[in-house]
Amino acid sequence: MILNEFSIDGAPYGVVEAAGEVWTTLVHTGLVATASGRVFNLDAPQSRPSVIVDGPDDAVWFTRNGDDRIGRISYDAAMSAVEIAGAPYGLCVGPDDALWCTLMSTDAIGRITVDGDVSTYPIGTTGAFPAMITSYGGDLWFTLNQANAIGRMTVDGAVSTYPLPTDAAGPVGISAGPDGVWFTELLASQVGRITTEGKIDEFAVPLDSKPHAVAATADGACWVTLWGAGAVARLDADGNITEQHPFGKDSEPHGLTAGSDNSIWVALEAGSLAQLHP
Repeated sequence: MILNEFSIDGAPYGVVEAAGEVWTTLVHTGLVATASGRVFNLDAPQSRPSVIVDGPDDAVWFTRNGDDRIGRISYDAAMSAVEIAGAPYGLCVGPDDALWCTLMSTDAIGRITVDGDVSTYPIGTTGAFPAMITSYGGDLWFTLNQANAIGRMTVDGAVSTYPLPTDAAGPVGISAGPDGVWFTELLASQVGRITTEGKIDEFAVPLDSKPHAVAATADGACWVTLWGAGAVARLDADGNITEQHPFGKDSEPHGLTAGSDNSIWVALEAGSLAQLHP
């Protein structure tokens, strides 16, 4: 495995590849930056930019968990934001080409069109703390961190929930693959996968490694950040760990994404972006 590392001040958290660049949110400084050295100041130091995605409109979009906004930066550097209450955190592009986000403090899912129209849909469970979200099979899938379940919502707002087999698992990350949806169980040291029929499988990762974010790959496998262990690991389509790379005890790996060249990019909150070439 070949590793490249790019130092970036400001606590990299989310990461995405878009327009030939790798973008990262700097959660503690209210900035967005790229691996090539571009820096975008949101003029909101407490905005806590978190999860970032490549939008359907030649722009990156990201949640601003600290000031109830969804931010947007176009490929040509125009910046804007849309207000949405509820501490937005997870974010994905939905099957309808709108942006869908989790609203952690209001137990709801938000929808934002590229024109800035906002709708919210309750998930129907109080205190569920919806975390990350992904699109799969025409629906939205999200982790319910405090309800110990996976949620599923149609684009019309109808909700189904799937309780996890393991108690108090603390699901966080989620990512759609070709054969189901991968998710992490931060408190149970497991990675799970759920099918459209609701079948859940769970796979062990190292004890106390606190799996946080997950990125599915086209071969049915996934990569996962092991926040507690300061590492990243690959699970094959059968849930076996086939690769593992340590970054160091205090590196704090969070978001990750699969690049167009099959490399894996990892945001290390300690101050860098890591690029792995398996």
